[in-house]
Amino acid sequence: MKKLNWVLGAVLAASVALPASAQVGFSIRIGPPAARVEVRTATPGPGYVWVEGYYAQNGRHYRWVPGHWERAPYEGAYWSHPHWDHERDGWRFHEGHWDHENHDRR
Repeated sequence: MKKLNWVLGAVLAASVALPASAQVGFSIRIGPPAARVEVRTATPGPGYVWVEGYYAQNGRHYRWVPGHWERAPYEGAYWSHPHWDHERDGWRFHEGHWDHENHDRR
């Protein structure tokens, strides 16, 4: 019994110590509406990047998250925009994030 308690304690401690993933993936069957056309306002200053608006899931519906200016967290940072991809099992949302490389460049 003592050994079982020790093993369960070790498993619990390991599960708490493991880092959580920053990205959460999920699929839904009905895709988002077409993106809205937004007008960019003037940049608030150097180092700011325009973050495009997007549709976020809101329960069984979508809500529009408007575009905005955001200051890059470090010099040379690239904004990887949030987007929806249609996959075999439905629509999958990919969160926007700052990155060291420009993956949109082709």
